[in-house]
This record gives sequence, C-alpha cells and structure tokens, in this order.
Amino acid sequence: MAVAHVTVEGTEVVVRLGLREGLAARRRQVRVPVSALREVHVERSWWRVLRGRAGHGTWSPGRCSGVRNRPDGADFVAVRAESTVLCLELDAGAPYRRVAVSVPDPERAERAVRAAMPEGDPPDPPDPAPDPPRHRPPLQHEGGTADDHGRPPGVGSRTGSGAGQPPLDDERALRANADRVRREHVVPRRPDGPDEAP
Repeated sequence: MAVAHVTVEGTEVVVRLGLREGLAARRRQVRVPVSALREVHVERSWWRVLRGRAGHGTWSPGRCSGVRNRPDGADFVAVRAESTVLCLELDAGAPYRRVAVSVPDPERAERAVRAAMPEGDPPDPPDPAPDPPRHRPPLQHEGGTADDHGRPPGVGSRTGSGAGQPPLDDERALRANADRVRREHVVPRRPDGPDEAP
C-alpha cells in the first residue's frame, strides 16, 4: 500500500501523498518553504492533530485526509488511525499553519526536516489564543468565585434567594410576627362520613 513520504528538496519540504490520501485530499503533494518552519515534532496519538472544522477532503473513521479550517488558518492532514504522525508547525504566512502526515518512519523524517531548518535562535512560541471577551465572571469550575448563575459573591438574586440582604435580626422577626394571627391548618371533617378526604 502506498503511503506518504516527506523529503527536503532544496528550500522546500515536500510531502508526497500515497494514492488513497492523494485522491481523498484532491492533491498528490504539499510543498512548504523551509523558512516557514517553526517546529517539527512527532505525535503518537494520531487523533490529537485533528484541529478545527473539517473542510474539503475525506473524514472517514480511521483515515482523514484534507484541509481542516481554523480561525487562524488552515491545517493540512493525511493521517491514519493507530499511526504515529509527523507534524510541521508553520508561520502565519505559510499556506498552512500545520501539516500533519502519517509516514512510515516519522522519527527519521523529523531528523531530516530538523536538519534543514535554519540555525540560530529557537523559533518563537506560537501566539497564545486571544482571551475571549469577558461578559461574565469566571464560574467556580473555571477557577472563579461566581455561582452557577454568574453572580459574584454578595450579589443578590433577582429570584429572591436573599443573597446580599442584611442578616436576619431575631428581635425584629419576633416583633413582626407578634401581631400575626396564627390559624391551625386542619382539614375539616365531613359531617356525614369518616375522616377520609373526598
């Protein structure tokens, strides 16, 4: 069975796909400039490389080939289940942000690509994802102190839970209830029958 191969040709890293991957992805090869490489690594869990939403390609159980779309760019993947995957992390100006491919010997391919990377300062770490706009305080399971409704401590509930109210004063409660008429809550008996409810 034909499988993908990764080689370095001059100033480019070339990924040649096997017949099945090529048909599924609608292309036989992917070329990325060596200058765009930020990092190369081997991923043991093939499913971890599947980021973003599935774009054009084939996404069947155990075999994924094509483009996956993300807010910061697209990834190209050609992976098989239970395989070790070579991952090429690329700069923002490259055609893809990541190229992930199942190859026969990913460690050897990683060494070949790493040897072609320019010497010098280590690549900059990837830009952290921007923080989402805060429209509510973090909940307790997110490390915050807000309750399940997003209320921070001390903020009262609109449904009358009493949160944020002054503490109950026993003397004031007794004075308020002093004039209250208390009635026994007894179910009246039916005069013509037993004490059973109708």
